[in-house]
Order: sequence, then C-alpha cells, then structure tokens
Amino acid sequence: MANHNLFSDFEAVSSKQWKQQIQYELKGADYNETLVWESPEGIKVKPFYHADDSEASETVNLDAIIPTKPFAIVQNIFVHDVQKSNARALETLQRGAESVRFTLENDAISIEELMQNLPLENVNYYFNLPFLSVEFTNKINDFASKNKANIFIQNDPIGQLAKDGNWFENLEKDFEKLNIIAKNSHPLEGCPTGGVASFLTISSGIYQNAGANIVQQLAYTLAQANEYFNRIPTINQPITIEVAVGTNYFFEIAKLRALRLLFNTLASEYNHNFDCHIIATPTKRNKTLYDYNVNMLRTTTECMSAILGGADAVANLAYDAIYHKDNEFGDRISRNQLLVLKHESYFDKVNNPSDGAYYIETLTEQLAEKALELFKDIEKNGGLISQLIDGTIQRKINESALKEQDLFDSGKEVLLGTNKYPNKNDQMKNDLELYPFVKQNARKTLITPIIEKRLAEKLEQERLASE
Repeated sequence: MANHNLFSDFEAVSSKQWKQQIQYELKGADYNETLVWESPEGIKVKPFYHADDSEASETVNLDAIIPTKPFAIVQNIFVHDVQKSNARALETLQRGAESVRFTLENDAISIEELMQNLPLENVNYYFNLPFLSVEFTNKINDFASKNKANIFIQNDPIGQLAKDGNWFENLEKDFEKLNIIAKNSHPLEGCPTGGVASFLTISSGIYQNAGANIVQQLAYTLAQANEYFNRIPTINQPITIEVAVGTNYFFEIAKLRALRLLFNTLASEYNHNFDCHIIATPTKRNKTLYDYNVNMLRTTTECMSAILGGADAVANLAYDAIYHKDNEFGDRISRNQLLVLKHESYFDKVNNPSDGAYYIETLTEQLAEKALELFKDIEKNGGLISQLIDGTIQRKINESALKEQDLFDSGKEVLLGTNKYPNKNDQMKNDLELYPFVKQNARKTLITPIIEKRLAEKLEQERLASE
C-alpha cells in the first residue's frame, strides 16, 4: 500500500481536453479575447500551461547555473560618518543582516576604520563606489587579502554615464582605469580564504526604475555586459549585476532566471567561466507617499520574486525610503521581512524552486528569446554606449514608461491607496525629509541621463498642493 501511486487511479487530462472544457464553460465567449492577455513585452499569457504543450515542453535547464547557496540578506549603509557607519553595520549584522553594502562618499574614507571589528568570516561586504579610483580600489584589494575578507567592489562607469549623463572622466580614461583595476584585482581562486570577489558591477536597476519593460531591461543589461567584455579582456572574476524587481510576480521570477541564462550564454562566447552575482532590490517605481504601509506588501512580494528567481543577495527597500532619511525603524522592518521569508517561510530551503513550473519556464524562455533579439539589434547598431550617446536607449525607455504611465493615469494599472481607494485624510506634507520627486538639475552633459521616476509622482504632487 505504501508504494501505491495514488495518481494512477486518475486518467491524465490533455491540454486539448482542458481547452475543450474551458470553451464549453465560456458559453460562446471568445477564448482568446476573454482569457488570453498580452503583457507590455508582447507576451500572450494563456489561462493554463500544460506538460504536453509544445511551448512548455522545451523547458529551460537552469539547474547548472542557479546558485545552490541560500540568498543573503543585505543591509545598505550610506557612509557619511565612518564611526557611525561602522557601529550601524555591526548592529545590523547582529540583528539578522548577513551582508553589508557600503556606499562611500569619496576616496578619503579609511577602509580600516570602516571595517574595524566587523565579522569577516562568511560575510560578504559590498563597496559601492560613486567614483573611479585605481588607488582606492588597490587599498580595498590589500585589505581584503590581508584580512581574509570577501569584498565585492562595485565599479560601473557605464552605469555612471547612464545615470549622470557624463563619464567619471571620459570613455578612454575610465576604461583605462578599469583595465588597471581588473589586472590588480585578486580573484578568490588564488586567495580561497578571502579577497576581492568582484571588481565590476552592472547597475541595471536604473532601467526598471525609469520605466523600461522586462525585455528592455534584460537586453540593456546584456548589452552592458557585452561592452565590458569587449573593452576589458582580463575579467577573471564574476560580474555583479544589480537588479530592480517589479510587481509582476511571475514575470519577475522569470526575468531573473532569463538574466542568468542570457548572461552565461554571452559569457561563454568570451570564455568567461564565472556566473554572475545578482543583487536584487525592490523597485521604486510603484512606491507611494500616501498609504505608505502598502509599500511593505509590495516589497514583500518583490523580494519573494527575487528569491524564487535565484538572486544571490537581496537588499530590501524600506517602506519609507522615498521620503524619509535612513532610520532604525525602517531598516528593521525591511530586514525582518527578509528574515521572515528565510527563517519562517523557508524560502532558502529549496534550490531552483520554480523549476518545472510550466508557466514560469515558458515565460523564462520567451523573455530570453525576445531580449536576445533586442540585444542583437543593439549590437548591430553600434552597441549600448553608442545608442546611449545618440539617445536611442533613452527614447525607447521613455516610450515604455509613457505607456505604463497612461495605464496608471487611466486607472488600468492600480496602486491601492493611491489611484484606487485613496484615504483622503492622509496628510504627508510635514513628513517629507527627502524630496520624493524627479529633481531638476540643469547642467551640461554628454548624453541625456536616464531618469528614474515613480508612477504616482504627479498625483502625489497634486495632493500635497491641496493639503
């Protein structure tokens, strides 16, 4: 009896039989018009997916590249006061964080002071650098090797160009420095107990936060990776990819899976044998000032997508991040969301949990194919940097962002508490510690920067003006 297969008592139901039953239940309504919807990426989503469906039968094998280690909980810390940042890092690690990402103001900061007394074993530290310095990167290298610390250095000149409109210095000098940094970085293979794990980052979150659709996000990230492979022949470490995760739950799971698949396909062409290291953060695009507690629900599902999609590390976004300065309460809540997912919901216990889900595997395949097609078009027309300079990338993102904005403005894309069921008694004018809208900064730039913008900004400005 113990070996009896209960499912053998039931006849298998084919996809054709399911569709016939659905057609019968629709009572004459058109199947495609009623139940099939099209995503902004041009993917037609069916009401069900089946094992014998030809599209889902060619499943994507990601077992070999999805990380087997559980995701790490990352705490973001902006370093203004070194001693305070050091104390905050120590406290957050004691309270559940497993990695720390420092964003440094400048290269005058003492690494030794910042890292004093911090645990180094089994903890990854990220140094997000809004500047490009060979000398400072060498200091991090030396510290990592001497102290057996695992450190990811986040240098991204192309990301700087996209966000700021200018290189750190210029194209030639930025890549000259980056090539020197590449040669000086000590891979962990040669230093198994510590060292710099990565010296290069692709900050792809800007594409999502500015309104690019998922296919665009994947293609632009891949094109950025290709620029680095072409211009830095000595990449002998993993590349870190920062990803912003949106609200479309299953699509975002598939996005991270497709990203790994595409990156490894590209990397193999350059004989680069390292998988990418993905850090995921919830998007800012759907976060709101009013009814701000709903932001916690949004970030929870977005973190779930990141984890199920195979992110190596997740840095949650505090519910009040768009209008409050960093604060202990917001940090604690955002960290606890991940702790609950990890230790109470057991999201870290299964490797590649979405494997075998026909819907997600089909989405993964379709997103990867569409992104690869767009990537090839970008390369055919000069590559990412060329298309940033001539404004093509910015124009395409803006077109996608306007389509989504129209959906939000018309109420077809819903943000609860903002454009549906708003609480008219909410008052936020006196709670703004940070300016939560797009900032105008007129200056001369090489290119038009990619501007991150939230969907609710116009509506929120109108409400603030009427308080």
